[in-house]
Amino acid sequence: MEFAGALRQAIQASGLTLERIRHRLGRRGLTVSVATLSYWQRGRSRPRSRTVVVALEEILQVPPGTLTELLDDPAPTATPVRGGLAAGSPGPGERGRPVRDLWPDPEQYASLIGQLDRSGDHRLERLSIHDVFRLDEVHRSWTLSVRTVLRAAGDDIDRVVCVHQTSVVQQPGNTGVAAGNVGFAAGNAGNSDAPGIAEFTELTGNPGNPGSSGNGGNIADHEPDGAAGVDSAPAAAGTAGLAEVRYCRPGRIRAEGGLVAFELVFDRVLSAGDTAVVEYELGPIEEPAYDSYDRRFSHPVHDYVAIIQFDGERLPARCYGFTAESSQSPRQRLGELWIGTSGSANIAVGAVRRGIVGIEWEWH
Repeated sequence: MEFAGALRQAIQASGLTLERIRHRLGRRGLTVSVATLSYWQRGRSRPRSRTVVVALEEILQVPPGTLTELLDDPAPTATPVRGGLAAGSPGPGERGRPVRDLWPDPEQYASLIGQLDRSGDHRLERLSIHDVFRLDEVHRSWTLSVRTVLRAAGDDIDRVVCVHQTSVVQQPGNTGVAAGNVGFAAGNAGNSDAPGIAEFTELTGNPGNPGSSGNGGNIADHEPDGAAGVDSAPAAAGTAGLAEVRYCRPGRIRAEGGLVAFELVFDRVLSAGDTAVVEYELGPIEEPAYDSYDRRFSHPVHDYVAIIQFDGERLPARCYGFTAESSQSPRQRLGELWIGTSGSANIAVGAVRRGIVGIEWEWH
């Protein structure tokens, strides 16, 4: 509704009728009906295309970001779970902080997700996200498995958008590597100084049956949803590390500069109250030795669990959980995590509101 209110005020201040706005959008090659514009300003629906909103800012003569940044506005704060660890508690002005600030390169993040359909993201409730990050025995390759449970808070929702950092991005004061956002850009994962998860690898699955419910979809045989007749990412980046999906199918995939964003299309269209489970894998992705992994949350999540699996006999000397408010904020350690006989450590967080949650480790 914040987007709707801002759009309504901008239209009123401009003195333009909806018909004139429609006409000016048409001259830019953008087709939007008067009814759709009316729905947007009344909060009955939201734009699917960021390009249209950028054009609206120019037509209505409002500062850049006035409307586009409200498309990333987080959902309401989740109620803390008793006994759970709340991360990213909202502080003064937090709702005004753009979601893209969770990423090392905000402009690149905004550019990628602007090419995907996020119209239903704000109407999806994140019930749980479970990550399993596996680091190979020589610490030169990683894989990521993600399972997410979603519940629709509205009708006609057919997909979710995920974002991940898949290559090292060095930040001042951070030397490790991280993975994980599911834009969640719907979840969000991705460490500011490491390869990210959230938001894929060599392909496996059933050829000719891409993304079928219950089976791994062979993405190589899948034409991205909505891509016909539209410029798409180069073939070499077509899968961008996405290896396998289950209970859904891959839609459009966009990758650039170590960041990958993609749509996961549900096996049915959701109505209010319906739930969906999606699973996918990224990797193996070759990168230098890592020392951290994180997930970036742009929406509240009721339950988040991350497991770090260290293959081989060499284990880190210490392992810690941490949170951060943004990619530029200092990390706040939550305490030391035990590495069990299985060679794994885990962190469980209840009622994540917004921000970054991760695990970092130190080698001998």
